[in-house]
Amino acid sequence: VQLQASGGGVVQVGGSLRLSCTVAGLDFDNQVMAWFRQTPGIQREFVGYIGRSGLNAFYPDSVRGRFALTRDNPKNTVYLQMNNLKPEDTAVYYCAARPYVTGTEDSTQYDYWGQGTQVTVSS
Repeated sequence: VQLQASGGGVVQVGGSLRLSCTVAGLDFDNQVMAWFRQTPGIQREFVGYIGRSGLNAFYPDSVRGRFALTRDNPKNTVYLQMNNLKPEDTAVYYCAARPYVTGTEDSTQYDYWGQGTQVTVSS
């Protein structure tokens, strides 16, 4: 099983980035996909999840209206579009997969994880 995250980088405040996570070795269509982020010394933070069909997604208040999740099931890929980035969005971003019907904000409920991609927002 492999979750390959990419797309991180350095961006100025107010800028945009799109992260990708491509999955191999799993039945992607039956995975709820999520993103989390982590900064040193801080607990891993939920960023959003998207349902298996891509028709529903859920975000915390901290990113709602700025971040958007989409998925391309034939390509086994989920995308995190991040707009109007702020310095507090700086973190390592991880994608995660969960082979259940429903999503959750609880990181312990995800079975598979990618390696992380660094996002740095400079002011």
